[in-house]
Amino acid sequence: MLLRMSTLFLRTLREDPADAEVPSHKLLVRAGYVRRVAPGIYSWLPLGKIVLENVARIVREEMNRMGAQEVLFPALLPRDYYQATGRWTEYGDTLFRLKDRKGADYLLGPTHEEMFTDMVKGEYSSYKDYPVTLYQIQTKYRDEARPRAGILRGREFVMKDSYSFDLDDDGLKRSYEQHREAYIRTFERLGIDVKICFATSGAMGGSASEEFLAPSATGEDTFVACHNCGYAANAEAVTTPAPAVAATERAPLEVLDTPNTPTIETLVNHLNEAHGLGITAADTLKNVVVKVVTPGGKEPETLIIGVPGDREVDFKRLEASVAPGEPAIFEAEDFARHPGLVRGYIGPQVLKELGIRYLVDPRVVAGTEWVTGANEPGKHAVHVVAGRDFEPDGTIEAAEIRAGDSCPVCGSGLSIDRGIEIGHIFQLGRKYADAAQLDALGPDGKPIRITMGSYGIGVSRAVAVLAEQRHDELGLVWPREVAPADVHIVGTGKENQIEVATRLAEELEAQGLRVLLDDRPGVSPGVKFKDSELLGLPTVLIVGRGVSQGIVELRDRATGTKSEIPLTEAVTHVLTATR
Repeated sequence: MLLRMSTLFLRTLREDPADAEVPSHKLLVRAGYVRRVAPGIYSWLPLGKIVLENVARIVREEMNRMGAQEVLFPALLPRDYYQATGRWTEYGDTLFRLKDRKGADYLLGPTHEEMFTDMVKGEYSSYKDYPVTLYQIQTKYRDEARPRAGILRGREFVMKDSYSFDLDDDGLKRSYEQHREAYIRTFERLGIDVKICFATSGAMGGSASEEFLAPSATGEDTFVACHNCGYAANAEAVTTPAPAVAATERAPLEVLDTPNTPTIETLVNHLNEAHGLGITAADTLKNVVVKVVTPGGKEPETLIIGVPGDREVDFKRLEASVAPGEPAIFEAEDFARHPGLVRGYIGPQVLKELGIRYLVDPRVVAGTEWVTGANEPGKHAVHVVAGRDFEPDGTIEAAEIRAGDSCPVCGSGLSIDRGIEIGHIFQLGRKYADAAQLDALGPDGKPIRITMGSYGIGVSRAVAVLAEQRHDELGLVWPREVAPADVHIVGTGKENQIEVATRLAEELEAQGLRVLLDDRPGVSPGVKFKDSELLGLPTVLIVGRGVSQGIVELRDRATGTKSEIPLTEAVTHVLTATR
């Protein structure tokens, strides 16, 4: 393949786009790989399309290698399939809904579990047909409320989704591990650094779930890692170890006047100064009221979350814990409808009587002692003991995670980093098989309910992730397997440099290399050099002034190393550098 920049549909930009927030957005636009059409919607220009196809090729090769078979579904789907699983409503405003001219409901597919399930049901009926794994690489659509960061968080994106179908849970575990290994190989080939983290399943449902997060300062996901035992988890999936509590006699609950204590800090100071308690914010129990809106238009549920007073409720963790419900702030008008809740002074002692569900942080275990609201204005209760003075309805992972928190596996301190979700694997189980009544006839003539796994890779997002992880102050730095070409040959445009560059490009193409040739006439050498840095191809060959002395320059884009080589040996040197 030989691409000539004199005819290539390409325009590089010297300035960052005004709406760009992250490096990948800035560089992919400046280098002419993508162009914005609307918020969260982008067109792919020739070089960008090549990179996108290279990513898809690697993903496809690794899926085929593990024995998966490729299919392709439409992006436009009828409502019926998603209605059967409840996701027509569960997806909420994220779903692109539309009607045809006859008034029938359709959607633009955000994911295709239902379609895969229906396809297998229509084709397979015997236990002898299983196991089977199918996949597709398809455009997906989600109406993101705040599309941002270019193609990192768009409303239209390319994704690989695959689904395993097995006769039992052991088969599902094998399929899951096969995908896990395939993903590790895929990201190694793509040159993407990933961290495998425990994750929540969210609207997908199912049990075991892991995310492949690409560490990046611009990532929207927070993950924790233990550098002692290797534990890693998305912040939404981190489990909090319950404390050990000694069986000791506790003082009886006591209600105290606590005037002018609008914050946890002022409350702690007052109790320590006026009553000599010697407590910290971690000894207080903060009760946060939310309302949980369930998809389908049901009346929102009032829910109270109890967390240690030195921590805030992390709404992303809360959202993951109550999914598919969506938590919302409890407003003043909501309090007006619940006079039993004294704003700012809520304690768990009366919640059973009020019929309000109360979920607590895992640190709130039987025998732990707390300071909390007394359900009266200006008063707090001390020596409030869990299991004696109140019984929560369960636990919930909703409190913020902090660096240094205990690892749930080994107890060492956790670190916190940010990352970009690039892959996700789920053991779905039978949620979708139940909805579709997907069965196989067993050897005894009885039906076997199929169990499923779901596995996704963001193909277009991988392009942005590579740009995030592989760039410098000059531009992009593509790994060779995904780069739009192996070598970028720059003819500076004076004397016979372009003619020599063209000859070298043709020789290298004949050797099987993908070549990008800058043969633009009338463009200054400085502009050509800057473009070669911005475009980010792994090997750059400069055919400049030295050609009159039989010398050309070979550059390695990743390391920045440069070497002068004889023109007569240029082809050999480039072939060596690209192998």
